[in-house]
Amino acid sequence: MSETSEKTTHFGFETVREADKAGRVQGVFNSVASRYDVMNDVMSMGIHRVWKDAMMDWLAPRPGQRLLDVAGGTGDISFRFLKRAGSGHATVLDLTEPMLVEGRKRAEAAQMEGSLDWVVGDAMALPFEDNTFDVYTISFGIRNVTRPQEALNEAFRVLRPGGRLMVLEFSQLPNDGLQRLYDLYSFNVIPRMGQLIANDRDSYQYLVESIRKFPDQDTFLDMLRKAGFENAKYRNLSMGIAALHSGWKI
Repeated sequence: MSETSEKTTHFGFETVREADKAGRVQGVFNSVASRYDVMNDVMSMGIHRVWKDAMMDWLAPRPGQRLLDVAGGTGDISFRFLKRAGSGHATVLDLTEPMLVEGRKRAEAAQMEGSLDWVVGDAMALPFEDNTFDVYTISFGIRNVTRPQEALNEAFRVLRPGGRLMVLEFSQLPNDGLQRLYDLYSFNVIPRMGQLIANDRDSYQYLVESIRKFPDQDTFLDMLRKAGFENAKYRNLSMGIAALHSGWKI
């Protein structure tokens, strides 16, 4: 057994072999693909739409830009980007093909067909040349990547000089009391709602646990800098329930 195959990581609160995590994550998203947008509404109490708009406000897409939207399955970010930019191109990449299938079904996909590509691929080994994209986004996806630092390194590689990375992810509240209240909601309500809405408690339980295992805002900011990004900073959304991280390839 190789050294790599013996390494472990977390799948929610469970310890698993690194080699097994991607398949486990795929299983979750195969299960929830047809209800993914409902899932986001459940997990964020509907506020994820406001957060995604805030992401676009800070990103300020410009006409003609090329976007790589990683873990972008249902196309939410790509559709918003293209509408804001007015013209341009978006490549939606996801590890789970059923997520891309759901994205293609959306009305926006037909309207923007000439400006969209849908690619099955791994965030840690992007199937693109160096210096290809103007913008890289990943929304509620990087915490599911086996080795997030490698995904950030790949983001830096495929961005053109002057390109921008933006990450939207669930994060940690800086106030301990509020974090405890949020944990009570997350662990007690969200899996039950997953059972009721999607008949799938386990996937929602994993997603809640995966949020708690993800690095806090400042730790993740250091990871952006380690990947080479400059002018790296973050903004808390809804007091830190989610956070936006931004960095530039200079």
